[in-house]
Amino acid sequence: MPRTTGHTPEGHLPGGFPHRTAHLLERGYQPVSAETEHTALTVHGTLPPALDGTFLRIGANARGAHDPAVDHSFGAAGMVHGLRLGDGRAHWYRNRWLRGDAISRALGELPTPGPRHGADDNVNANLVRHAGRTLAVTDGGALPLVIDSGLRTLARTDFDGTLPGGFCAHPLTDPVTGELHAVAAGQTDDEVLLLTVDVEGRVRGASPVPVKGRPWMHSFALTERHTVLFDLPVAYDAAEARAGSPVPYSWQGDRDARIGIVPRGRSEATALWLEVSPCFVFHPVNAFEDADGRITVDVIRHERAFDRDRLHPSESAPTLWRWTLDPREGAVVERQLDDRVQEFPRIDERRTGLPHRYAFTVELDPEQGAALCGPALLRHDHVSGRADRHAFTGGRTAGEGVFVPRDALAPEADGWLLTLVYDPATDRSELHVLDTADFTGEPAAVVQLPMRVPHGFHALWVAGEW
Repeated sequence: MPRTTGHTPEGHLPGGFPHRTAHLLERGYQPVSAETEHTALTVHGTLPPALDGTFLRIGANARGAHDPAVDHSFGAAGMVHGLRLGDGRAHWYRNRWLRGDAISRALGELPTPGPRHGADDNVNANLVRHAGRTLAVTDGGALPLVIDSGLRTLARTDFDGTLPGGFCAHPLTDPVTGELHAVAAGQTDDEVLLLTVDVEGRVRGASPVPVKGRPWMHSFALTERHTVLFDLPVAYDAAEARAGSPVPYSWQGDRDARIGIVPRGRSEATALWLEVSPCFVFHPVNAFEDADGRITVDVIRHERAFDRDRLHPSESAPTLWRWTLDPREGAVVERQLDDRVQEFPRIDERRTGLPHRYAFTVELDPEQGAALCGPALLRHDHVSGRADRHAFTGGRTAGEGVFVPRDALAPEADGWLLTLVYDPATDRSELHVLDTADFTGEPAAVVQLPMRVPHGFHALWVAGEW
């Protein structure tokens, strides 16, 4: 059952998660070996005509041998998959490696043009649309890559020379201003940069915030007036870096776990730090604040990560939690909202930084801590406290869902949820389109692909032509 705790060590989840990564050897996780393109895709059901755009998904896809026993699960070359929908039809599917230096050399191509930052230019974590460009982004300092509608890598970008260093894996768009916000955390500095990219695609603000020991801030949260930082016990590990790890971070139990609250829009930013129980957060759901200054932050909370297993986030059963931050009292109340194992939260992004009622997550198999997919999608209603479950049949597993509103004025979470689903019986993938008006029912449409899309990280919907 859901629980409420304070921020003492007694409040965290008991026990550990079984170290089980055998599922990473299953076919659905194996990389594909070639770039392909397919047209005239088969559609079962009816694709809503209003779905005019491209569904994109990014993930790590090694070119050549990949062994989960020795290769970091986050370290392989990035690949983007895309499906173009429109006029009630599925026009094409294609996949392309993102052209970092190693992939360009392997394919005998010229290097990707544009500036550079850091030693590693591999980008494989996430996708974002901003200022008329579709960007592939990642942790660790590599610059974003610009891709076109054919999924070709066009260039690296430092936002016309305005980006002072690296970028991040989870930038957030303010739905009110249209600006893009990021928290850039590098492997060499004891500070992070709070970045604001204006609607023209240029960095107009870069505020440094001191931190201790180079924490891995994979993500952050945004409210109307504040940025919320996660300074948690996964941090830079020099020994891992010397050993050549592409993701040189590990669990460091002697570090404090704390949440930083930083006012937005200040050139000299100072964080108010509040302690929480030791844990790690890859993905917050959303954050918002009330009239009294309290901040609500919903997160997917891992008990720990990269401790006994440095290659996979397999050591805990992530669940949905709510942190209520009270800056005046300097206190945090931690409450578990749902005890099912889940990850990859998404909301109606028109509510980013604002109070939200609904959240979508991927329900994971409790035996697979490092899973990138699961047997069901969940829709959490934070008003009623109810969670609806859309289960997939025949052993199928789904990845992160992307919500698309029915129209610009549709109520929150009224529209469609799109997700890639793997069918082990056919060794092929499908795009499922769920109508949120009948979330637990049959999909409105299923687009069959003639190939498998390996389980990956994050997805994006790009409306219209681009």
